[in-house]
Amino acid sequence: MGSEGPKSVVVHVSGFKKFQGVAENPTETIVSNLRGFVEKRALPAGLKLGSCDVLETAGDGARAALYKAMESGISATDSKSHEQVVWLHLGVNSGAVKFAIERQAVNEATFRCPDELGWQPQQQPIVPEDGGTSRVRETCCSTEAILKILKKKGYDVAISDDAGRFVCNYVYYHSLRFAEERCHKSLFVHVPLFSRINEETQMRFVASLLEAIAATC
Repeated sequence: MGSEGPKSVVVHVSGFKKFQGVAENPTETIVSNLRGFVEKRALPAGLKLGSCDVLETAGDGARAALYKAMESGISATDSKSHEQVVWLHLGVNSGAVKFAIERQAVNEATFRCPDELGWQPQQQPIVPEDGGTSRVRETCCSTEAILKILKKKGYDVAISDDAGRFVCNYVYYHSLRFAEERCHKSLFVHVPLFSRINEETQMRFVASLLEAIAATC
């Protein structure tokens, strides 16, 4: 009695622009082309692709832009209580040969090189009011279930407990905090360079990832 039926899922996706050592970020290409790709593929009922944003590869200097993107992304969906909102962030690991689902982010910014706006923090808390740099926030997405679905589809993917301490971890920590405050979910996934796994395979992987997220919400 009183059931509203299954909850629909809206996934907002972000990627990053270039940064030191990576002149062409695959996540910029993926996110820029994702809407057209999934429209041809057709997403399953109950799953919607929300906003698709490409972020500056920067921490503190780009924080306002990150929050603006997230706030604008939910303006149309946040009022609908039957919709589960998920934030999916894609980043590149230039040394990786497989996809990695990041289980958590740490409240520490220690950048190995300056970000694209010249900021290079060392052992600095991302959100000082959260306490020290050992504070960890974990995703409430079902990472093991998502992994199982993706592996069954033939993708080379693993779960990681270390998103690094660079911009990927910085954005993920803020997103997890933002999501928790609004009863949303957040997930970060690292992808390899296109020279390791080609663009077509990565596009199919992200489309499958969207479906896996929806299936496990």
